[in-house]
Amino acid sequence: MSTALANSPAQALETPSPQRIEELLGAFVANYDAKQSSKALYRRVLKQYFIWVDKKGYLLSQIAKEHILEYRAELLASGMSSLTVAAYLTAVKVFYAWAEANKLYPNVAKGAKLPRREHKFERLPLSQEQSQALASYSQTLTLRDHAIINLLHRTGLRTIEASRANIGDIQERGGKRILLVQGKGRDAKDNFVILTDKAYLPIAQYLKIRKRAKKEEALFVSLSNNSQGRRLSTREISHIVKEGLKAIGLDSRAYTAHSLRHTTAVSILRAGGRLEDAQGVLRHSNPATTQIYLHTIKEEMRLKNAPEELLDSLY
Repeated sequence: MSTALANSPAQALETPSPQRIEELLGAFVANYDAKQSSKALYRRVLKQYFIWVDKKGYLLSQIAKEHILEYRAELLASGMSSLTVAAYLTAVKVFYAWAEANKLYPNVAKGAKLPRREHKFERLPLSQEQSQALASYSQTLTLRDHAIINLLHRTGLRTIEASRANIGDIQERGGKRILLVQGKGRDAKDNFVILTDKAYLPIAQYLKIRKRAKKEEALFVSLSNNSQGRRLSTREISHIVKEGLKAIGLDSRAYTAHSLRHTTAVSILRAGGRLEDAQGVLRHSNPATTQIYLHTIKEEMRLKNAPEELLDSLY
């Protein structure tokens, strides 16, 4: 915490002047344990909140839960999606939790509910047993199809990212083998996923049969006589995954190639990883996007523990 902020917490929280806002944000971000990208996002979102407080003529020391709910309502009324509003509100909630812990301000955002997510057709993650079944089944497929399913299953790649991948995108960095990724809506391959041995081995085996393949060639190409060597499209990759899912009994609209992306996130949380770990692997810029996977874990734990069953031993 900055000295100025520490010496005058009441003053810092009274008037949302630009200088005081920067002091608050600087202290918060410096003490917030997160990746730089998350810190930058929270700084930007919280600045919008403080601007709103200032425009309303409120003093920060007077903010109560009703004002947080008012802020949420106005964001929703502005046309923002519920997911975006949830991200804004999450930042505010994290800020006030920090402010209370540092004796700057009571946590007035505690208990303020995030807006319900607008549900599009849900793609379900695989259970651990289903993941194991898919991993076993994919080993019976062609080297290419096994490599595709295994890669998406272990890294959470989108089909468009797998389609855009070139052989030369597999590189070494910091002692790790990585695959450069051109994400959704991006022009450059400015991100990456880590290829563990289990993720890379099927790819290496597949590339062995493409003997003279060059680095600039697509990682996954057509095997058809009519279009051999052509880059696989997202539709073709989706079809390969969909057929694999059907083969293990998951033949419904709820299970698609995107289900493997969900499965990657949920599996990280099942294995004890943090929400930020899942966010990093999926390359979500918005923490609220990753938070939806917590629901699956909470439901699994609820069903596993089943406290209602304790009553059966009593009566």
